[in-house]
Amino acid sequence: MPKVSSSRLLFFTMLIFVLALAACGNDDSTSEEATTDESETATEESADDPETATEESTDESETSTEESAETEPKVTEFEPAFPEQTRAPKVETEAELNVEVVAEGLDVSWGMEEFDTNRLLVTQRDSAELLILNLEDGSVSDPIEGTPEVNNEDQGGLLDVTVAPDFDESRLVFMTFSEDKDDGTLTAVGKGMLSEDETSLEDFEVIFEAEPAYDGTLHYGGRIIFDEDGNLFLTTGERSDDPIRERAQDLDAYLGKVIHITQDGEPVDSNPFIEDEDALDGIYSYGHRNIQGVDFNPETGDLWIVEFGPQAGDELNIIEPGSNYGWPTVSYGIEYSGELINDGISEHEAQGFVEPVYYWDPTSAPSGMSFYDNDAIPEWENNLFIGGLAPNYIVRVVIEDDMVVGEERLLTDEGQRFRDILVTEDGALVAATDGGMIYKVTAAGE
Repeated sequence: MPKVSSSRLLFFTMLIFVLALAACGNDDSTSEEATTDESETATEESADDPETATEESTDESETSTEESAETEPKVTEFEPAFPEQTRAPKVETEAELNVEVVAEGLDVSWGMEEFDTNRLLVTQRDSAELLILNLEDGSVSDPIEGTPEVNNEDQGGLLDVTVAPDFDESRLVFMTFSEDKDDGTLTAVGKGMLSEDETSLEDFEVIFEAEPAYDGTLHYGGRIIFDEDGNLFLTTGERSDDPIRERAQDLDAYLGKVIHITQDGEPVDSNPFIEDEDALDGIYSYGHRNIQGVDFNPETGDLWIVEFGPQAGDELNIIEPGSNYGWPTVSYGIEYSGELINDGISEHEAQGFVEPVYYWDPTSAPSGMSFYDNDAIPEWENNLFIGGLAPNYIVRVVIEDDMVVGEERLLTDEGQRFRDILVTEDGALVAATDGGMIYKVTAAGE
C-alpha cells in the first residue's frame, strides 16, 4: 500500500469538510424557496377557490362582528345599501349619569325651546297651551295667553316652538300648529311677541300655511328651526292616507317637504325651485313621509332630519337642497297591513333618490332630536339624540364622517313616549314625553 504523507491527509480532510458545508447550504436555499412557493400557491388557491375564500371570510366576520344595539328581529327582508345604514354596533356611555324628573302631570309636551338660561317654553299639544318651565326648581307657569286656535284631533294641536335669533330684542316666538280650514286641516306657522311680564303672546299672526288642506288628522310634521341667516326651516308630513301621500312627490304641494321661509313666511331667495314655474317657491327638499326631528350637525353645518317610516323604515337623512328622498315610491319599511309598498322597492339611489344615512328596522318611531353641541359630557360631544315613541327610549347616535358608527338606547325602563329632545346651554339633555313628564339628564355630580 502506498504511503500517504500527513500533509496530503490534512489537505483531503479539509476538502471533504468544505464540500459538505456547500451541500448543506444548497439544501437550506432550496427549502426556503419551496416554502415561499407553497405560501404564494396557497394564497392564490384561497382567492380562486370560492369555498375556501368563503370559509376564511366567514371566520374573519365572525371574529369582528360587534353586538348591535337592536335586539329585536327585522320586520322586513330588505338589505341595506351599505353596511353602516342600519343596526349599528351597540355603545354605552361611560360617564355616570343623573336622571331627574323635573316636571310631571303635564299634557303631551310636543315642543321645547330654551329662551333664557334653564328656562324653557313648552307647548302642550292637545290643550294648545304654551308654558314656561324652570329647570332649576321645576316650577311651571300659568298658560301664556294669545296662543292660536288649533285642531287637536289625533296628531293635531299646538306643535313646535322656537324663538327668533334676536329674541332678547324682538321677543318674537314662532310656533307650528294644525289649523282648521274650510276643506280640512293643514300645518301652519305663526309668530307673536312674548310680553315683558311673560304672560301673553302679543299680535300673534299666521305667517305660512302648508297647502293644500286635507280632511285628515295625521302626519302634520311641524318641526321648525332657524338657520344662521335668521330664516326658518319647517318640516311637514304627507298627511298619511293613500292617495294623498303621493303628493310628497309633487312640487305643487307643501306636503311631505322641508320648507325654507323668512320670518315673514316668504320663500327664501336661494331656494332650489325658486325659478321653476311649476314648483312652489318655498320647497327645499321633498319625498318625505312625516318629519318630526330636525337639527344642524355642529361639525359640518348640514341640516339633518329624522322621519317616520311606515312599519319599519324610519329614516335619518342629511338634507340636500332640491333633492328627492323617495317616499312613497321607495321605502325600507312596509305597510301596516304587512303588504309591500310599491312592489317592495327599497334601494333609493338606483331610482334617483337620496339614500338615508341610517334607517331602523323594526321601528323606533322617532320624534324630536338634538345634536349634543356641548362638552359637559365629553363622550357625547356632537352625538345625536332622538326621542323614541315606540319602543320607549331615547336613541343616542354616534356619527363619524356622516356615517352612524354606534347606537345606544337610554331611559329604556321609564316606559315613556319621548316626544322632543333639547340640549341646554349648560349641557343638560332634556326630554319631553307624551305622558306629560320632563326629564333632565346630566353628568353625576354636576
